[in-house]
Amino acid sequence: MNDKAQQTDEDQGGAHPVLVTGATGRIGRAVVDELLAAGVPVRALTRDPAAADLPAGVEVVAGDFADPASLDPALRGVRSVFLLWTAPPATAGAVIERIAAYTRRIVFLSSPHRTPHPFFQQPNPMADLHAAIERLIAASGLDSTILRPGMFASNVRLWWEATINAGEPVRWPYVDVGTAPIDERDLAAVAARTLYEDGHTGGDYVLTGPEALTHAEQVRVIGDVIGRPVPFEELTPDEFRRATEGVWPRPVVDMLLDAWGASEGHPAYVTTTVADVLGVPARTFREWATDQWKMPL
Repeated sequence: MNDKAQQTDEDQGGAHPVLVTGATGRIGRAVVDELLAAGVPVRALTRDPAAADLPAGVEVVAGDFADPASLDPALRGVRSVFLLWTAPPATAGAVIERIAAYTRRIVFLSSPHRTPHPFFQQPNPMADLHAAIERLIAASGLDSTILRPGMFASNVRLWWEATINAGEPVRWPYVDVGTAPIDERDLAAVAARTLYEDGHTGGDYVLTGPEALTHAEQVRVIGDVIGRPVPFEELTPDEFRRATEGVWPRPVVDMLLDAWGASEGHPAYVTTTVADVLGVPARTFREWATDQWKMPL
């Protein structure tokens, strides 16, 4: 530990909090909940503490990645930092330097861009940003754990929920391409464990759900959960581009189509990392859908 971090620890004494960035978003909030459930003190970084709406017991502190000096109050005395990058890349280097001045441990939410599977190897600006931040973390000397989640199960709510709940068919490309969707609660549980438990320094964890499912199989599972069949119609890539025109950003559409297209004929990439870290199986897609699918009132 550097002198500044040591000084802070000695001054504070007692239990040191974990700092969670991105704490008001889906993943960050889930990490907060997991830490609280484990009895770990939590400090949350947000640009607007008054609007944070976080559980009682969470220390909410203002700070902005765009102004690295503003992070000092949030970093003072922390035991570790969960980094979910939520800003343009220009200040990333200064933010990592600031973190390294106060603590030794960082857990970074990245992406599986180093995973040797065609789904994860297509051009992706977000993966490029993640790779750059990983290099900064490595150069900083921080004790790091890198989390690399695959496809989130919750994506299908964004994609299909309104259509399915309206009783319409799901119209989608690459019907037979499989992924292994991860429940974000499992991702959050792994993140929390690596933030307060020793033994994860140097960990490079690719996180997926426990099973491979094609798009058509995922739709069938949702139909089982809601108690009625959901029709599925396959679109060509060009038909999908037309269907999403003006609704989704074109770069996102192209990125997904490239990833799915490159994955045709390849088994989905599945890991046991969730079970390895937590000691319990990862939730299946059916378990996620049973708990999380929201039907209209």
